Amino acid sequence: MQRGNNRMPCFFDDDDRRRYMTVLREASLRHHCSIHAYVLMSNHVHLLASPATPGATASMMQSLGRMYVSTFNARHRRSGTLWEGRYKSRLVDSEAYLLRCYRYIELNPVRAAMVAAPEDYRWSSYNANAAGADDPLIHPHPSYTALGATPDERQRLYRQLVSETLSEDELAEIRIYVQQQRALGSNRFQAMIEAELGRCAHARPAHRPRLAQPADDTRG
Repeated sequence: MQRGNNRMPCFFDDDDRRRYMTVLREASLRHHCSIHAYVLMSNHVHLLASPATPGATASMMQSLGRMYVSTFNARHRRSGTLWEGRYKSRLVDSEAYLLRCYRYIELNPVRAAMVAAPEDYRWSSYNANAAGADDPLIHPHPSYTALGATPDERQRLYRQLVSETLSEDELAEIRIYVQQQRALGSNRFQAMIEAELGRCAHARPAHRPRLAQPADDTRG
């Protein structure tokens, strides 16, 4: 997840969004990262990706940021930073949590009351994953392809899955793991990550903020 600086917009119009999509595809191909799901909100972006090699995600995001920001600044006659610091990332357990993240990402515009249904939002991967729309960015994850034997079956079962609302506890869990950049998954998955990386993979309990903070789903 990457947010606009001071929660300001990172897209002013559809030309900006088209440029971001073009640059994201170029960067993902160059650095061998497969994009499974995405959504472009007004002031932040969510991506679900699998890197082919260690460090590939960081290289992709670095390249994406450099190319997009230079064009954005020139087009809108501005200077300085666009993003609010470094992007936030987390590992995801593909066995139980990956499709939950698909749904979380593609339902962002619905939770933000921008559209009534995910298929009504143009700037996400939903129509590719749920209806087979052509999207050169999308590379299905094995957890997605395991949903069914044919594309039609996978799309039907995925639509059914997305229609099952994520609970408030599930939403809160995803958000806290993004913010703290920990490994989202089962206890076994987290123990494996801790053993391999030598650092804590569990999120710390959330503390009540002094002032209400907008959720990731808001437009800004």
